[in-house]
Amino acid sequence: MDRRKFLQTSAAFGLIAVLPAAAKEGIGEQKPTTALSGTEFDLHIKKTWVNISGKPVLANTVNDMLPAPTLHWKKGDVVTLRVTNHLDEPASLHWHGIILPYTMDGVPGVSYPGIMPGETFVYRFKVQQTGTYWYHSHTGFQEQTGLHGALVIEDDITPDVDRDYVVALYDWSDEDPDTIYRHLKVQSDYYNYHKRTIFDFAAEVRRYGLVEALKRRAMWNKMRMDDRDIADVTGATYTYCINDLQKHFYAKPGEKVRLRFINQSAMTHFDVRIPGHKMRVIAADGVAVKPVEVDDIRIAVAESYDVIVELKGDTLIYAEDMGRSGKVYAKLGSNAAAKVTLPEPYPYEPLTMVDMGMGNMKMHGMKMDAMKCGGAMHTMKPALAKPIPKTPLPKKEGIAWTMHAMNPQYRLDDPGVGLRSVKRKVLTYADLETPGIENRYPDREIVMHLTGNMERYIWAINGIPYYESEPLEFRYGERLRVTFINDTMMNHPMHLHGMWSDLEVGDKIVRKHTINVQPGSKVSLRIDVDATGKWVYHCHLLYHMGGMFREVKVIS
Repeated sequence: MDRRKFLQTSAAFGLIAVLPAAAKEGIGEQKPTTALSGTEFDLHIKKTWVNISGKPVLANTVNDMLPAPTLHWKKGDVVTLRVTNHLDEPASLHWHGIILPYTMDGVPGVSYPGIMPGETFVYRFKVQQTGTYWYHSHTGFQEQTGLHGALVIEDDITPDVDRDYVVALYDWSDEDPDTIYRHLKVQSDYYNYHKRTIFDFAAEVRRYGLVEALKRRAMWNKMRMDDRDIADVTGATYTYCINDLQKHFYAKPGEKVRLRFINQSAMTHFDVRIPGHKMRVIAADGVAVKPVEVDDIRIAVAESYDVIVELKGDTLIYAEDMGRSGKVYAKLGSNAAAKVTLPEPYPYEPLTMVDMGMGNMKMHGMKMDAMKCGGAMHTMKPALAKPIPKTPLPKKEGIAWTMHAMNPQYRLDDPGVGLRSVKRKVLTYADLETPGIENRYPDREIVMHLTGNMERYIWAINGIPYYESEPLEFRYGERLRVTFINDTMMNHPMHLHGMWSDLEVGDKIVRKHTINVQPGSKVSLRIDVDATGKWVYHCHLLYHMGGMFREVKVIS
């Protein structure tokens, strides 16, 4: 591709992020995140001094708040949002999971040009849904620098609860995100502090014997993957946060508390628990589900879960990152000064053969199809009454496709690496069901391989990075089946703009806007193509998005 197209693509979608020095005038001081409600909103994107890790740094904020203001809407209202860009670079806001006209979606270069410095863009659309959502910048790496906030859409039907709180989880770094990305390009495991040592190999020799231990190392080396590479960016540079560093959520014993968990991170999957309490999950990605009680929830980047907790006494909302490099917590109870013991962190677990898509192999002496160890799924495999016509997509073997999952499985009951050994009930997709969804049989199917090259930190779909790709074509009115096969050893939360994704969980359906595809696995989902215009489909890990990204055109 020529230099001009590369620069255009990079500026729009985050291959290159530029954070110029802010002008001395007009820089704000951080304000507490507050809630705004109604139908008319004035939002100002600007530079603001914040102090997250102990030193003042500049962030990009909305109305000087990090996170941005929590917006409260009502179903049926027409909302007007006047967004003014006070930065000296283009900016944008995307309404994540919201069903709206594509011209209001907020993706530069696809749905509109973006918001130029000094300009105001007016978003106006009718609110057609209820639930917990969020919004964020879709320009460069601005989401990492503070441009994200919560959305709460109310209706007349609410659960019987005494308290209702937004719990926004996110990752913050004092490093310039362009620096983070450059480190990953030079050395993909730059932030990995769980690297293997000679002592790890010695432990494998004791456990498996020398020959088997050497075979295992050879297999990992052949795949050019590291079994300790759980997440690209870790607590080595990240500070993990809840809301605007909130440390206490007030509630009295005996009360029912609704917690709206939103993962507003750039790169971090969070494992959440409330010691001594069950969480009753009532919604996923803003959509009501049949209630299910769990002890732990892994929340992938861009997902949201609403839970109800019946409070027994002072406790914690406790979250740690998937790679066990850091944690964040806040008190939940009536006494902000109460002494509450932190729970023991869950043990660090390396990746296994199951994460390589080796579904027919053994792990730790157990067959891989044992559900408790996250193996191949048999009970939740989608049942298809008849063959579905398949539409082939372009593929390209090469630099952006260096690993192949040899036997990818539907693992919707797999809690994932780091949670497989936990002796508690961990929420999985297999536990969820969205009632009342008409599950029309698909008209056709497309298959997309999620691919990459960890050595060069390149991400792609079917081996083709975004800047070399052609748009996907969806047909208006069709029921499209999409199957993702993850040929990498990283999690990829895949997000489709403008339309719902109905995840196949056996004969059940879970309606979501973001679906996490685990390493070496596959998932299938169905989409009612009911929105005209141009949309995008992408991995929501910010530093993957530049390559693992597709424009979607809906054609008649």
